[in-house]
Amino acid sequence: MKKLLKIIPAVSFVGTVVFSILYENTSLEILLTLAITLGTVTYHFAMRLLVAFLYHSAMKNRADYSRRWYQVSKAEMRFYEKLRVKRWKNKMPTYSPNTFDPRQHTWDEIAQATCQAELGHETIAVLSFLPILAGNWFGAYPVFVITSILSALFDLMFVAMQRYNRQRIVRLIDRNS
Repeated sequence: MKKLLKIIPAVSFVGTVVFSILYENTSLEILLTLAITLGTVTYHFAMRLLVAFLYHSAMKNRADYSRRWYQVSKAEMRFYEKLRVKRWKNKMPTYSPNTFDPRQHTWDEIAQATCQAELGHETIAVLSFLPILAGNWFGAYPVFVITSILSALFDLMFVAMQRYNRQRIVRLIDRNS
């Protein structure tokens, strides 16, 4: 997964440059559309990698899961149950699966890692809307709005997953102590 997440922005960046040059030489609109699409993909993937790197460097999977921000209410858990998070959470990709492996880490460490992952995905969801500003240069607002919304929703799925899992992990920690 890590390798793929690094290859995608590199390939899409090269594609952005190639299609931009081709568009400048031909003025074919499809080439501009491809350049914009690949540029947006480059941004979303590169931004994710940067946010993950910054949070990992700063927090090192250490966060106080007892803080209010990380608390999950009963109503919120009901919401996650309605979303059926339990059904789809194990099908989602994980950048670093060993971070959440109870054979390698204590439940306390895993709960802390879920906090860091949550913050990272919340930050990414907010930053997903920055490409809309590119609409000033390129027009094509619908493309930027749609990709931004889809990207933010994708990351909010990971936020829901982290919060759902952390609530269950904290209950396990409380039972064991």
